[in-house]
Amino acid sequence: MTAAGAADVARRWTAARSLRARVTVLVLLVVAVALVVIGVAVDLSLDAQLRRDQQSRLDDRAARAGLLVAGGTTGPALVDAVDGQGIRAELLDAAGTRIAGTADDGPRGGPPGGPPGGRGRPGPRDLDRVVAVPDGTRLVLDTEPGENDAVLARLRVVMAGVGAVGLAVVAVALLGGVRVALRPLDAMAALARDIAAGDRGRRLHPERTDTELGRTAAAFDAMLDELESAQARAEHAAAEAQRSEARTRRFLSDAAHELRTPITGVQTLAESLVRHPDGDLERRERLATTLVRETRRAGALVADMLELARIEDGTPLDRREVDLAALAAAEADRVALLAPGLTVRVDGTPTPVHADPGRIAQVLANLLENARRHSPPEGTVRIAVSRDGPRAVLDVVDEGPGIPAADRERVFDRLVRLDDARTRDAGGAGLGLPIARALARAHGGDLRAVDTEQGARLRLTLPVHPAG
Repeated sequence: MTAAGAADVARRWTAARSLRARVTVLVLLVVAVALVVIGVAVDLSLDAQLRRDQQSRLDDRAARAGLLVAGGTTGPALVDAVDGQGIRAELLDAAGTRIAGTADDGPRGGPPGGPPGGRGRPGPRDLDRVVAVPDGTRLVLDTEPGENDAVLARLRVVMAGVGAVGLAVVAVALLGGVRVALRPLDAMAALARDIAAGDRGRRLHPERTDTELGRTAAAFDAMLDELESAQARAEHAAAEAQRSEARTRRFLSDAAHELRTPITGVQTLAESLVRHPDGDLERRERLATTLVRETRRAGALVADMLELARIEDGTPLDRREVDLAALAAAEADRVALLAPGLTVRVDGTPTPVHADPGRIAQVLANLLENARRHSPPEGTVRIAVSRDGPRAVLDVVDEGPGIPAADRERVFDRLVRLDDARTRDAGGAGLGLPIARALARAHGGDLRAVDTEQGARLRLTLPVHPAG
């Protein structure tokens, strides 16, 4: 099988296995290729080194033979002196016939006086050395055949065995190492199963986020947090939509109920005027006056409802810096003219706010009207203006019966009257405080009922500086 075919088989095998198996096989494949490359490099290097060693030994024997020849040694004695230890020596005459030396498996080739041929290997060899002898013969030195091949064969067997053992050790180590390294993935899978089963609060919380698995685990936790946040937002939006739908239904029901009384009165008065066109003039005037009053009452209710709808839809505000204390003093003067017996006191230093003066005056008018209705005719309403960090605070305190703790949020619902504090004839339509709170929140502030020793205390907060 070719290398490309083996690689293709490995790809098909790893594609069908788990990540642990794919990593193990791919690493083993890389290690095997590395071992093969290293083995080939070692084989080639050792072969070259062995050849250099043989050449060095041949050079030494040739130099020794030269010295012996110079000393007068010739014939078989010369051969015996340099033969051995992996070096073979032969003495040839001028015709190339062996005179003395190690037996060969054939006569040396080559013409007389020409370069010697290898034993059984035609042509010149780089591992042959020739030493000329004065008597006309020549001494040929070469290496034992197959000497390097035997060493290389033993080396290859050793490398194959060591490589196989090494691959087995690497495979065992990889199975354990990959199992440990991929343990966070198993934790992710277990966590995903637990979350699917309903345990939504679990997280991986990796100790290190500077590794691939650590970053993956951190991203997994962030994804879960975002999913839970999105789910919480969706559930909150759904709950808010249900509450809004319920409020809308209740508002429409209450509005229909509130409008039914003035509309019925208008219809009755109009029918009376139509049925008695020539009746008593004084009675007709009373009917007409009452008709106008009921019409105004219905018109005021519709106007308040439209005003609240416009505020909640985001009516633009003409914001600028105004003095909240000055606005409160102006509204106090207006209430003093409408209710001469009521005392309205304003305490506080000039407090600038970033707001729409007309809308804030509307809020103060609603608060003071609410306080006037619930205070004794000769009572006192106190307005306190102060500053609390980045917000201005305005308290309106009356001497009425107060607001029970359980109803301090309900009074800001639309068309709500507290039975023990307001009646249908004396009270309004129940939209004054909702409109005031909507305007306060449109300015980035709030309106709420707070604890007080006597009466009711309504607290308005507004931002001192522009938002953003």
